[in-house]
Amino acid sequence: MASLAGSPRKSAMQRKGAMDRKLDFEAMDFDGLWRLYEDLTKILAEKIAAEKLELEKRLARLNRINPIDEAGSSFSLVQSATERPRRKYPKVLPKYCNPSAPAETWSGRGKQPRWLVAALRSGSKLDDFLIADTKRSKGTKLGRRPHS
Repeated sequence: MASLAGSPRKSAMQRKGAMDRKLDFEAMDFDGLWRLYEDLTKILAEKIAAEKLELEKRLARLNRINPIDEAGSSFSLVQSATERPRRKYPKVLPKYCNPSAPAETWSGRGKQPRWLVAALRSGSKLDDFLIADTKRSKGTKLGRRPHS
């Protein structure tokens, strides 16, 4: 982070001078206080802009070293530019549904949702939560009847 105080020698002298002449804000008139306020806001705006510029430069350097893809995840430094990106998988339709909250569904892939884990612990079976369309096609490929 950039030093905002300048050189250590100058800042120590500034601090000493400021301590010698403490400002009595209560005794200052309105115009004096307003000028002080304007001066402070101007100085703060300049310092904030300089700090923001420094942080943007650092961020630009980091992005050049470790570029971020559109999804927001960063590529590994080991990954070369010739490697193909990971292929997109088709959306998986839900296979199981929470009967007490039909909006809560699960495709049957990945970690089981909390509502399903709780129901299974209470003695229910996984087949009890199958969505009606998937019950017909259970055990068959793409909903077709098996050959006899």
